[in-house]
This record gives sequence, structure tokens and C-alpha cells, in this order.
Amino acid sequence: MAEAPKNKLNPDKWIELYADYLYNYAITRVENQDLAKDLVQETFFSGVKGKDNFRGQAAERTWLVSILKRKIIDYYRKINSAKGQKEVRMNFYDDGDKKGSWIEERVPQNWGNEAEKNIENEELKDALDACISNLPEKYRMVFLLKTVQNYETEEICNELGITASNLWVIIHRARMQLRNCMEAKWFIN
Repeated sequence: MAEAPKNKLNPDKWIELYADYLYNYAITRVENQDLAKDLVQETFFSGVKGKDNFRGQAAERTWLVSILKRKIIDYYRKINSAKGQKEVRMNFYDDGDKKGSWIEERVPQNWGNEAEKNIENEELKDALDACISNLPEKYRMVFLLKTVQNYETEEICNELGITASNLWVIIHRARMQLRNCMEAKWFIN
């Protein structure tokens, strides 16, 4: 009995053949256009990285859809996990009448261009730069990569050889040190 022909991968044609299908699949599950595009892009990236694991038992599109499904599941796990909620909770004060924290999605929004123009001045910039430069080297590097340069958590962790939990601890500690420094240098009563 002859073995059934194995399916082959052709990554050069993925965007042309499957991008719209995968995007439509993702958008109906996450209801956010940018996130759906990111998930499709991550799917293609994972497909290219894992193409040696493709055994040819499924059609190319089916294989890509299964990768996308895992990406969507991972996304929902992350935002719904208790750990994920702790990671996005931002503490501002630990005691007194200012005690409390914000969940990332409830952080105050931009105040508008006029207020931003008033805030963005040389003295504030100098004070913030000085506070950032006083952070320990690892804290400064992680803080700048994550919050200023907007690198993804996974990229930073891979580059620095740290875990995601460790990254968020470092970010928290850096923010606390920056807050204390800014209170001392900028918000003097």
C-alpha cells in the first residue's frame, strides 16, 4: 500500500494565500483589528520558525490555523490569568490617604495636546533623565527597553536572559525608584 503524499509548506506564498483568511478568523475571536493583525503576523513568524516540525499530515492552511488558534488562546490566557492581572496592576502609593493602585486599562488617559505642551519642558526632562540615569544598570536597561522603546516582553527576556516575572519585578522596582526620585527632584513642596 502506497503512502499518501505529504503536504508541503511554501512560506513565500502564505501572505498571498492565507493572510485574509487568518485575519478574518482572528478578528472574529479578538474583535480588535490591530491585535488580529499582530496575531496573524506572529502566526506566520511561528510557522517559519517551526517549519521543520511540519510533518505534512495536514494541509498548509490547516496547520497555520492551528498555530493561530494557539496564539489566540495564549492571548486570552495572558489577559485573564491572575498573574497577568498582577503584572498590569500599577501601584502608586503604599500607605496614607494616597494608598492604591490602578489596573492598566483604567490608567488615566492623555490630557490633550495643550496640557502635554505645558508639561513637556526642559526642567522636567532634565529631572527625569537624571532619575533614569541614577537607576541601577539592569533596571535602567529593562525600563528603557520596555517603556521607552516599546520592545515586547518576550524580546527583552530573550535578549537579557530573564523570565517575564523577573522583568515585571524589575519594571515595578524601577518605577518605584523613579517615583521616589521625581518626588525628591521635581515635586518639592
